[in-house]
Amino acid sequence: MLAVASPGALAQPAMPPGKVMRLIVPYAPGGPIDVTARLMADSVKHSLGTVIIENRPGAGGNIGVDAIAKAAPDGLTIGIAAVATHAINPWLYSRMPYDAASDFAAITQMVRVPNVLVMNADTARRLNINSLADLIKYAKANPAKLNYASGGNGSAGHLAGELFKSQAGIFALHIPYNGGNPAQLALLSGQVDFNFDNLATASSNIKAGKLKALAVTTARRSAFLPDVPAVAETLKGFEIDTWWGLVAPAATPRDVVARLNQAFVAALNAPDTKARFSTLMAEPVASSPEQFAAFMKSERAKYEKVVEASGARVD
Repeated sequence: MLAVASPGALAQPAMPPGKVMRLIVPYAPGGPIDVTARLMADSVKHSLGTVIIENRPGAGGNIGVDAIAKAAPDGLTIGIAAVATHAINPWLYSRMPYDAASDFAAITQMVRVPNVLVMNADTARRLNINSLADLIKYAKANPAKLNYASGGNGSAGHLAGELFKSQAGIFALHIPYNGGNPAQLALLSGQVDFNFDNLATASSNIKAGKLKALAVTTARRSAFLPDVPAVAETLKGFEIDTWWGLVAPAATPRDVVARLNQAFVAALNAPDTKARFSTLMAEPVASSPEQFAAFMKSERAKYEKVVEASGARVD
């Protein structure tokens, strides 16, 4: 059951009067996570007061998230927890500056963004691949002839590719690039055959006919691409998507966490938020602190196996 904001609860300040809250984004300005964080900061200003965004990128998000973990637990510092920082990095990095399981108090999930398996459209036509089943059939009939790109070893695209290969029983050579944009350029130029990309990033090239969308990685079809099936329709149980949410330092008082949850859930459920997020092909996901904590725990368990199977490691 989702947390519900009551007018009486929102009237209580979640911070001392006159103080400014900071929301740490562990990534550079301008990306989808940063944009949605700024939308949220603006949406809660009437209930929580001024919330400033502090970008602390580096080390796959670990630098900024470590700053959240080590902040004073007074409700004045919160931040973003993402699939990378709270589900993948604990298994990818040999040394972590924070404990994803115990150093944070969950506030609410914020967003879910579909990823999509895309092929170079010319390659798909040449190989007569029109569906995910066609891709799997071709890979089995032509071992070691396919390759796929990602934004780097241990990236979401890499791990999605490895999970796909494992469940489909196929082989495709992984070619890591230094970031998602170079990986997409390699796909567009025909240097690689397919990749798993963020739907918001890939959508313009899908619409232009340069990329062929074979499947989305969410458990069900995306409202943003309703004619494209989910991978799970072919490979039962397959589900990998991009998500992020809000956390505070672990010792933040429960009543403060509850008031923060109420404010942000109200903002996430507002029609204006849904409309603005849809331009990023992002779905708002409001949850209780307990739901978000349980979700992150389940994601860590899933990615522990996926990272181990991939062999990816950052020392």
